[in-house]
Amino acid sequence: MQKIALPERPEWRAEAAELGFTFADMHGEPYWDETSAYQFSLQEIEDDLEAPATELHGMCRAAVAEILAHEELMAKMGVPREHWDLIAESWQRGDPEIYGRFDLAYDGTGPAKLLEYNADTPTSLYESASFQWSWLEGQLEAGVLQPGDDQFNGIHEALVERFRALFAPGTDLHFAAAAGNPEDYATVECMGWAAREADLGAHYTDLDKIGISDAGQFLDAEDRVIGLLFKLYPWEDLLRDDYAQHLRSAGCMMLEPAWKALVSNKGLLPVLWQMFEGHPNLLPAFFEADIAEALAGRGPAAPAVAEAFGRAEGALIAGRVRKPLFSREGASVSIIENGQLTETAPRDDYAAHPQILQAYAPLPVFDGFRPVVGAWIIGEDCAGIGMREDRSRITQDLSRFKPHFIRN
Repeated sequence: MQKIALPERPEWRAEAAELGFTFADMHGEPYWDETSAYQFSLQEIEDDLEAPATELHGMCRAAVAEILAHEELMAKMGVPREHWDLIAESWQRGDPEIYGRFDLAYDGTGPAKLLEYNADTPTSLYESASFQWSWLEGQLEAGVLQPGDDQFNGIHEALVERFRALFAPGTDLHFAAAAGNPEDYATVECMGWAAREADLGAHYTDLDKIGISDAGQFLDAEDRVIGLLFKLYPWEDLLRDDYAQHLRSAGCMMLEPAWKALVSNKGLLPVLWQMFEGHPNLLPAFFEADIAEALAGRGPAAPAVAEAFGRAEGALIAGRVRKPLFSREGASVSIIENGQLTETAPRDDYAAHPQILQAYAPLPVFDGFRPVVGAWIIGEDCAGIGMREDRSRITQDLSRFKPHFIRN
């Protein structure tokens, strides 16, 4: 794994504008940055990223069954109790999933480490699936990259095949995102593009224009009944929304499904460590409240938690990351090293939520930036990666998206 300086394509900004990639710059900073790219070997991609990400996804599915089997775990996941049956029924029916993104710490010298799983509403899909592929083709044509250079990017094709596998031709799907958010719109448009290629009907609607019919069904802005809805709206918010009372009776299949509420928050991380302690792609992680109870000797699980914490205590004391169950773009995340707070995100939007503690995995540093690998899961398999980098040790909303390529 290397970071290689490369010349930019002369007309990439015009191409971005033509394709609707209007957020290539954000907050006065470049977001898409092709002044350099990350280079991987095929072995690094296949052995260190693709296979482990696919395995991690299977472990996350096993974690759903484990959480549903134990009420104490359900309570810790921050899911409102009145919706526990909705979650369980979604899993028992086998409601299908479309996509997710693992954020991994990886430097090319050891196992990739899971930082978190964006299982419900991951963005950067367009940049990963489409625009970085255009970059690869353009740089190959210009001779900037070498013949035979490739990219781990079958994301769009995998999405098309996923939609084909799940829905009959002609099936209508609605795709919804917050109005006025170009990054979210790009994600749902990328989804809609794949659905249309799979011979499905794809209709876009603003989230705030979805209504309820007299019969309790969801309606779009043209009063069409919504039977299948891909909503870029997180379950932790939807389950606290007024619309939540209609979820079980509206006759609408949700994508991502309701059971994804159990793996789209940071509570997944301590559950995975409890189930697969010592797995090479996991970091020690615990519910903060569990550690406090265990150290005080309270609760039936206190001895087991205290024992597991003891095995990981050295790593957690050297460095740990405190994360709320729900957070976006690094908000309310802090790093504590040897008992001292050494870095915290400037935004504290989610601090009121219960917290987890995860061992700190330093990100590699290239030219002052720290990259995170985003491994895309389509269906149940890893289909590609996208790279984001930040000057901060906590990847935030000023991170940059970088293209990548494979060279052997």
